[in-house]
Amino acid sequence: MSAQATEHASTLGQKITSLRESLQLSVEDLAGRCECSPETIRDLEAGAVAPSLTPLVQITRALGVRLGTLLDDDEQLGPVFTPASEYRASEKLLKGGLETQSDAGELVFHALAADKSSRHMEPFYITLEPSQALEHKLDEHEGEEWIYALEGPLEIEYGKDIYVLQPGDSIYYDSIVPHQVRSHKGQPAKFVACVYTPA
Repeated sequence: MSAQATEHASTLGQKITSLRESLQLSVEDLAGRCECSPETIRDLEAGAVAPSLTPLVQITRALGVRLGTLLDDDEQLGPVFTPASEYRASEKLLKGGLETQSDAGELVFHALAADKSSRHMEPFYITLEPSQALEHKLDEHEGEEWIYALEGPLEIEYGKDIYVLQPGDSIYYDSIVPHQVRSHKGQPAKFVACVYTPA
């Protein structure tokens, strides 16, 4: 991880620890609630790993908070304007997989509204580099996702179907269905994603 990504992972880990302890939950209690291993929770709290979206959604649901609670920096009530020069340099999350590197590749998430308070959507600008890993792993979590392809073909596996998005194409789906966003034929890609998870 870069120094900036390491700092964000550490801050996020501290928030998880604080929320967990405020509910008087042990690491094992939280792991049981969110169906993660205790080692995963410990690594996240220590800032030792860069989390992916699925375990963060599971953890926030288990803690009874929205996803933005972990991603927020300084909240504000009005609109949040994010210049391209800022969001491309503000890594918030890394990797498509947490416990294992999958064939999804490395996804670098740039949060576009981290300062917006009480938001219901999580918009991201995401860059995707292909992976050499062979493990095939689908994600599933509550909520909905909307993806708009910007550069390079982008492949979405959704249930039993495969969709290939070219620049300008978009897809909207229920995230409870097993899915994977990955590079198409080993090509890098860039896209915008908006994720909604119920409170």
